[in-house]
Amino acid sequence: MSVVSRGFHGRARDARHQLPPGQYETTGFPVLSAGPTPTVPLDEWELTVRTETGVKHRWTWEQLLALPSESPTVDLHCVTKWSKFETEWQGVSLDVLLQDVESGADYALVHSYGDYTTNIPVEDLLDGKAWIVHRYDGEALPPEHGGPARLLVPHLYFWKSAKWVRGIVLMHEEERGFWETVGYHTYGDPWREQRYQGD
Repeated sequence: MSVVSRGFHGRARDARHQLPPGQYETTGFPVLSAGPTPTVPLDEWELTVRTETGVKHRWTWEQLLALPSESPTVDLHCVTKWSKFETEWQGVSLDVLLQDVESGADYALVHSYGDYTTNIPVEDLLDGKAWIVHRYDGEALPPEHGGPARLLVPHLYFWKSAKWVRGIVLMHEEERGFWETVGYHTYGDPWREQRYQGD
């Protein structure tokens, strides 16, 4: 005898969105940070990319805004198990930022104002997978969500999308960032539930 009534098919699932294992959907936007929110005046803000050979590339705030921008709409998945669908951003693709950067590096260590770091393979920053974003939901990105600018790498757990981004160091050897050194997974794929080392 069936314990499910005939004709009952459960809740309809939105085919556009899927939750990774262990996640739940939220309509809010939780604020989680490893330390105090830094204040970065726009006339002092800069983004740098340093290659494995020591060559340094630099953009001021005005130079960043002058670059071609995109408006990605992406789903976010936090390691603390919340997911938020269809978030709307505006920013500059890493493909644009790195197009004139000569490098054979395989890894990147992303640095933030406030000294937070996170590591990401370079291939996960290219081919339309990552942006430096400065607007969220049609407004300037607020400081609590990483403004004036943050990294956005939506296919990885959200801690990889470093808030208050200030620099990217390209390297041949991988170096773990802040959360990775205290036990979080080196890569952080939400679809494989790579929350902690050993997952």
